[in-house]
Amino acid sequence: MSDRTTTGAVAVAGPLLLGVRHHGPGSARAVRAALDAARPAAVLIEGPPEGDALLPLAADPQMRPPVALLAHAVDDPGRAAFWPLAEFSPEWVALRWALAHDVPVRFIDLPATHSLALKEPVGDQPGEQPGEETAPAPGGEEATPRVDPIRVLAETAGYDDPERWWEDVVEHRSPAADATADALAPFTALAEAMTALREAYGDGGHPRDAVREAYMRIQLRTARKEFGDGVAVVCGAWHVPALAARTTLAADRALLKGLPKVKAEMTWVPWTHRRLARHSGYGAGIDSPGWYGHLFGAADRPIERWMTKVAGLLREEDRFVSTAHVIEAVRLAETLAAMRGRPLAGLSETTDAVRAVMCEGSDVPLALIQDRLVVGETLGEVPDSAPAVPLQRDLTRSQRTLRLKPEALERELDLDLRKETDAARSRLLHRLRLLGIGWGEPAEGRGSTGTFRESWRLRWEPELHVRVAEAGVWGTTVATAATAKAESQALAATALSGVTALAEHCLLAGLPEALPVVMKALADRAALDADVGHLADALPALARSLRYGDVRSTDTAALAGVAAGLAERICVGLPPACTGLDADGAEALRRQVDGVHSAIGLLVAGATPAEAEAEAEATPAEAEAAPVEAGAEAGAEATPAGGLRDRWGAVLRKLAGRDTVAGIIRGRATRLLLDEGRLTEDEAARLMGLALSPGTPPTDAAAWIEGFVGGASGGGMLLVHDERLLSLVDAWLTGVPADTFTDVLPLLRRTFSAYEPGVRRTLGELVRRGPVPEGARNDGTDHAYPGFGPGLDADRADAVEPVLHLLLGRTPVPVEATA
Repeated sequence: MSDRTTTGAVAVAGPLLLGVRHHGPGSARAVRAALDAARPAAVLIEGPPEGDALLPLAADPQMRPPVALLAHAVDDPGRAAFWPLAEFSPEWVALRWALAHDVPVRFIDLPATHSLALKEPVGDQPGEQPGEETAPAPGGEEATPRVDPIRVLAETAGYDDPERWWEDVVEHRSPAADATADALAPFTALAEAMTALREAYGDGGHPRDAVREAYMRIQLRTARKEFGDGVAVVCGAWHVPALAARTTLAADRALLKGLPKVKAEMTWVPWTHRRLARHSGYGAGIDSPGWYGHLFGAADRPIERWMTKVAGLLREEDRFVSTAHVIEAVRLAETLAAMRGRPLAGLSETTDAVRAVMCEGSDVPLALIQDRLVVGETLGEVPDSAPAVPLQRDLTRSQRTLRLKPEALERELDLDLRKETDAARSRLLHRLRLLGIGWGEPAEGRGSTGTFRESWRLRWEPELHVRVAEAGVWGTTVATAATAKAESQALAATALSGVTALAEHCLLAGLPEALPVVMKALADRAALDADVGHLADALPALARSLRYGDVRSTDTAALAGVAAGLAERICVGLPPACTGLDADGAEALRRQVDGVHSAIGLLVAGATPAEAEAEAEATPAEAEAAPVEAGAEAGAEATPAGGLRDRWGAVLRKLAGRDTVAGIIRGRATRLLLDEGRLTEDEAARLMGLALSPGTPPTDAAAWIEGFVGGASGGGMLLVHDERLLSLVDAWLTGVPADTFTDVLPLLRRTFSAYEPGVRRTLGELVRRGPVPEGARNDGTDHAYPGFGPGLDADRADAVEPVLHLLLGRTPVPVEATA
């Protein structure tokens, strides 16, 4: 079983063994009372001995729990473990008591140098105490079924809920501290129960406990030689019978012989109440750390004080909660406790009372109470003098300089990159992401979507300290570490898209020293990669990167030639690559065509004025006849503009007019040409008519429609405003044979389900109304267009003009001046 599950003590002729439940406020109060009564000469605490040098920091005014001891292997920082301590943890209370009374205090559990070596790292869940919850039986034997002592004792007492039994027996008991016997009574009683359980269940399915307990016994013998029998031991109650057992020193040393070792380092790190719910180390899986903290801190009338907290929270959320609600909720909680035979209203009674009285039976506000109060988002603090890897110190300095305080509660951060401080914040967050330290994640921004805006979602998790320690192998500062890792990733990358994404990250993170290595790797990969799909995946990241020079003041000139070379090779290789594709391959290539189209738009938009002018003066024939070398290396002297848009337009025309190209790609190429003004509405209607002709297989025609009007491209509004296209689609759809209609239905449903409800409704009304006669389209009469009047209202249109001039900042031109 886990240490968290038991409390007890045994009064023997010798040291005072105080068995506790980790993170139990009742245990913490009982330990404080026992220490005040016994006044031991030394205090021994279950924990890694490497932390002894860090114990004086617990008395530092800057230390604010919850905090945790973090141990990690020096050569493998990902191999780590946490020992969290909250204000209501018995170990923390014993530690603070010893420091306040100038009593020597030590940790006596198995050293982290052994426990880290005994267990494989937990991967994405660092911090689980090695040798605890996942320890297998030695020698490959089948593990003994694990025992939950609290559940066994609760069932013996007639309880169906172990937590409720624990609250009734320990958490709701206020031990008297005026007599030694009274202070030790709960430890003595529960230690006897633990002894009986150990006799019945042995190690309870935790074979490695024998090794830990042997080490603790050795440390206890050493302390008794130094301080005599006046020693108090604070440990998980499951270990109390083992520490009280009579064994020989030789036998204990034999259990420790041959243990593997790793070099380990240890420090204090902040912790959170939410992480106390994790089954790791002292993080013993408690469900209500906020509630336990309240019980420990409330000097008197805990239920009344709790209801007042709940009322305050609900009022902050604009819910009407009066003093009468608080009084009634307290009365109901106490009545429920009496009906259920409990000595004091517990969390279940207070929750039921809050739901009935303050939440009007709704669980929605109750979820907020659970998250904010019952669990809580408290984040501890550690003093600056605590040991830390150089990278952590540099990160802490940057956080303070940029006023980015780590917080346990998730928050949104909007950055304006035109401001120096916000730009520096952006660089820091991007560097941390490159290092695998996920403090911030990019989020959808509110308001402007320009390149000078960024939005982040920030949340600091204790495990990020492990990630910082892992990243410390790359450098001593965030900038140098990110640069070194980017260079290493560039040399190791095998995919072209990966290198282009890395180049984008380097620009976002402001790592100019890494760019030469990344650019060389990019040029090498681009020159050797002949796959058009790989080139198409790589181009968008490069195009986005070229836009960062204006906002981030970074030099992107080296990227321009590479991007131009990739774009030209794509223009040559794309048409052949679009033939002979299955449905999945065609859909993937359609997405790549969209990406290349957007990228070329960015490249042309970022061209210099001279390049833009040259492109504008070039005719389509000249642009199409421009020399394009398929095998030209990326980085050739070709400008991103200089006719690139027209060359891309010529490629789209080839795709739109070739029957051998997949329908979804032909439809998409037609739509892109229409949106760019390179294809007239008559030409688009002609291509649609060909694609939807009776000789075209229905599935190919449906794919063409999906490419033309599918996705978030605004195809629905195009059909609303161009009735010729809508009529073509309607005529084709009504002519699909019944035996093949079910084959095209999934494609059509996928296409039209992406439209807004209003667009779908308007299309339905237009189809139901039928086509308008060609000669009556512009006669000014009412043709029942949904949302439109019978014709142009000149007076209402003129009334809008002054407002438009005001918005545009222009002076209206008098009518006489235009005559």
